[in-house]
Amino acid sequence: MSGPGAWWRGACIYQIYPRSFADSNDDGIGDLPGITARLAYVASLGVDAIWLCPFFSSPMRDFGYDVADYCSVDPSFGTLADFDQLLKSAHALGLRVIIDQVYSHTSDQHPWFQQSRESRANPRSDWYVWADPKADGSPPSNWQSVFGGPAWAWDARRGQYYLHNFLTEQPDLNVHNPAVQDALLECARFWLERGVDGFRVDAIDYAMHDPSLTDNPPSSANGRTRSRPVDFQQPRNNKSHPDIVRFVERVRALTDRYADRFTVAEVGGEDGEPSMKAFTAGANRFHTAYGFNFLYAPALSPQLVRAAIEAWPADAGTGWPSWAFSNHDAPRAVSRWAQPADRRACARVLMLLLVSLRGNIFLYQGEELGLPQATIEFADLKDPEAITNWPRILGRDGARTPMPWSTHAVNAGFSATRPWLPVAPTHVPLAVDRQEAQPNSQLALVRRLIGLRKRLPALRGGTMSIIEAAAETLVFERGRGELLCAFNLGQRPHTLENVPAGSWRVLEAVGGAGTWNLPPWSGLIAQRLTP
Repeated sequence: MSGPGAWWRGACIYQIYPRSFADSNDDGIGDLPGITARLAYVASLGVDAIWLCPFFSSPMRDFGYDVADYCSVDPSFGTLADFDQLLKSAHALGLRVIIDQVYSHTSDQHPWFQQSRESRANPRSDWYVWADPKADGSPPSNWQSVFGGPAWAWDARRGQYYLHNFLTEQPDLNVHNPAVQDALLECARFWLERGVDGFRVDAIDYAMHDPSLTDNPPSSANGRTRSRPVDFQQPRNNKSHPDIVRFVERVRALTDRYADRFTVAEVGGEDGEPSMKAFTAGANRFHTAYGFNFLYAPALSPQLVRAAIEAWPADAGTGWPSWAFSNHDAPRAVSRWAQPADRRACARVLMLLLVSLRGNIFLYQGEELGLPQATIEFADLKDPEAITNWPRILGRDGARTPMPWSTHAVNAGFSATRPWLPVAPTHVPLAVDRQEAQPNSQLALVRRLIGLRKRLPALRGGTMSIIEAAAETLVFERGRGELLCAFNLGQRPHTLENVPAGSWRVLEAVGGAGTWNLPPWSGLIAQRLTP
């Protein structure tokens, strides 16, 4: 079902990073049984679905995004039987389950790559992107890896370079090859047959390259801090090839054979919006694309919200958007957008804003608690990007620390033994058990706001029209004037002057907002009573 009444349209999806959610066997690593044991908590938030980051067999060089077997569970997370139980329990609680699919690359330990690198003539010789060196032995193009250094690695067995847009241990699949597409679709079918409700497709814009291996042009600094070689070029030729949409259509055709399945694309980078729109255009491509407008923004402003929303108008030619403020790859929003003294107020405003946006919304584990970014010492880092680029890039570990369940338990109730990443001391006072006992906690607010979004069709699926996006104040309507949403994202109080005529009733307010006074870091949602 893909029309206005589809379950996913306007849904709230809760992202779980399995390694850091809940450890059931006290080995310091979160696992599938740990997630299953906490599903009642997730369901209590009122979310529609969960998205699980990779739990497949992997050497864990990139913590699961280097897949060694698409159709098995890594022993650190449990077994296929554990996954089946998780799925059964989630469905019993009314939760859909979305899982990651990584189609642009595999681990170098995947049997496909192990065979591909043996020779230039084996059955999978062209399942990955191989190329001869230039006459001087240098790589075939100037393409750079996201994680630092050239995107090409030499393999002596074949006497060729292979492409890796991420780690050296993550060789890029040649998705131009129909046999590779067929194999990936069979992996997707494996999980659809088990009953998963859809896929979040990782880095799909990297799935196809320019076969001519044309050099990427340089990029201008534009005031940015450029800490990696990849920041010095425009990635025109190593990603976002026009033929990706044909593969996207094949993925969608497969998922449409199963009832009520959902697909969401991850397309990152400053240049991602054209690809996002191409991958979601019409009724035979992905249902939505995961917006990056907010994930790396150093500040939140009304102008940023306006630009993001107005880029996805409610017309017949534009796809359905999805929004997130935090995830497993980006520093947590409250730490990017507010000083420590303002973070509690900021967290409350952010949740009110998120549930007010047109599109799907993604909530990252711990966001419902208002968790700030954790500070990780160099000796404790696990993220290969952070280790390589320290200290210019702090990396992803600070957003991946263990979920705090209990204020008084060892390791905040995540594990009885030393976790794979340390529990952040700043997270312990925000643990679930403490917030459960506080009627005005961030957790209580999140439950109310998600419930409000589910009850009001204007919030879940209605139109959105920006009325004001000033320096600090943001005002917009939802559902053709049914609701008015107003926010002060700044440090000074404001009184709204451009309020539409009529009588209004405030449904939810944070930060002391009232009609129509907005203290710093405040907001409200009001319902029209009369024209």
